[in-house]
Amino acid sequence: MTNRHIKTELPGPKARALLARDAKVVSPSYPRDYPFVMSHGRGTEVWDVDGNRFLDFMAGIAVCSTGHSHPQVVQAIKDAAEKFLHISSDYWHEGQVRLGERMNELSPMKEPTMSFFCQSGTESVEGALKLARYVTGRGRFLGFIGGFHGRTMGSLSFTSSKYTQQQGFFPSMPGVTHVPYPNNYRPLLSGAEQGEAVLRYIEDVLFQGPVPASEVAAVLIEPIQGEGGYLVPPPGFLSGLRALCDKYGILLIFDEVQSGIGRTGKMFACEHFGAIPDIMTLAKGLGSGLPIGLVVAKASIMQKWKRGAHGNTFGGNPVCCAAALATLDLVEKELMANAAAVGDYFLGKLRELQARHEVIGEVRGRGLMIGMELVTNRASKAPAKELCDRLVERAYHNGLLLLACGKSTLRFMPPLSVSRGEIDEALALLEQSLGEVTQAPARAGAQAR
Repeated sequence: MTNRHIKTELPGPKARALLARDAKVVSPSYPRDYPFVMSHGRGTEVWDVDGNRFLDFMAGIAVCSTGHSHPQVVQAIKDAAEKFLHISSDYWHEGQVRLGERMNELSPMKEPTMSFFCQSGTESVEGALKLARYVTGRGRFLGFIGGFHGRTMGSLSFTSSKYTQQQGFFPSMPGVTHVPYPNNYRPLLSGAEQGEAVLRYIEDVLFQGPVPASEVAAVLIEPIQGEGGYLVPPPGFLSGLRALCDKYGILLIFDEVQSGIGRTGKMFACEHFGAIPDIMTLAKGLGSGLPIGLVVAKASIMQKWKRGAHGNTFGGNPVCCAAALATLDLVEKELMANAAAVGDYFLGKLRELQARHEVIGEVRGRGLMIGMELVTNRASKAPAKELCDRLVERAYHNGLLLLACGKSTLRFMPPLSVSRGEIDEALALLEQSLGEVTQAPARAGAQAR
């Protein structure tokens, strides 16, 4: 199979020229996986500067929720930009207030909420941590092994999906204790059911010893773990964690930065599990690509913040709020349902692929937040990291943009507008790429380079 949409070698001449310019002036710290240089995009399709067309199944790391340049979002941005670009969060405007009202309407918390506005996921996590310390008067936190919550110093102290993220920056914020994220495919604790085992470990080991519950301000967790491997928690775990927090007066923070805004087929991933947070962090897909984040908390909690306790300059930017409002309308009215239906179809097709390929150990996910874990063989479940890396690279050369996560998991996070036809095209490119890297890994790797 040859992808007729790839017209040049990759990267092409225009892309190589831009890469050379970038190397002289842009920080080398960005973890770029392959040399895709974007020109423009529409929906799930993107084109590089040499005219090659790709299917985008990473969507700017789950950011482009409505697809690239959705006309309704673009028009909302244009209309807002014509009025004013900035006023600062020290003042008021209709868009910010309306977005706060929409979040209050959509919130899973079953009671009134208030929102703090910011620009990114890491800043929303920082705000949630500050709020939890402020209202509880406690200094400790629990996080989860494999979690990703951002790269600023407070959120970085919880981030543990890869060592390189913390390497060279120790010490970060003190007082954070990590516990295993429940994973029945790769259990870290003794006991057959990892959800129950983790809850017992927290209460019977940590709370009775080195981490007194009376000192814990909050537990921070991704309802579906993202960078750590697209892990779906076992049934009953999040509701059990909710009960544990209630028992000891601890706040429960759900990081929905990657999993929220329709990504899983529901507005928020926690709705799959019947668990309600006290505080929720949002960003990524909220603005369809514009930088916006929110800390959404029960009003009974956030109203305890006094004037000046927390703030920023760009929070509630009018253009970003307009993009978010248009995004929420699209997601609520049509794209969330599409994510659920097309996601189920995609999961089924990936499991058919799994039956044909021994190196696919597990397929898991909800909606369009799907992980496919690669292993050396199913019996050992040994992670196949090198294979995963080669597959991501080979898929790029075949016209499919993907990213990995965890030890050896491919993650699929296309725009929520993706069609079944695009799913089928992506599956064909994926299976072609998988065949190339498993049947002739040395040759495929040489071609990719």
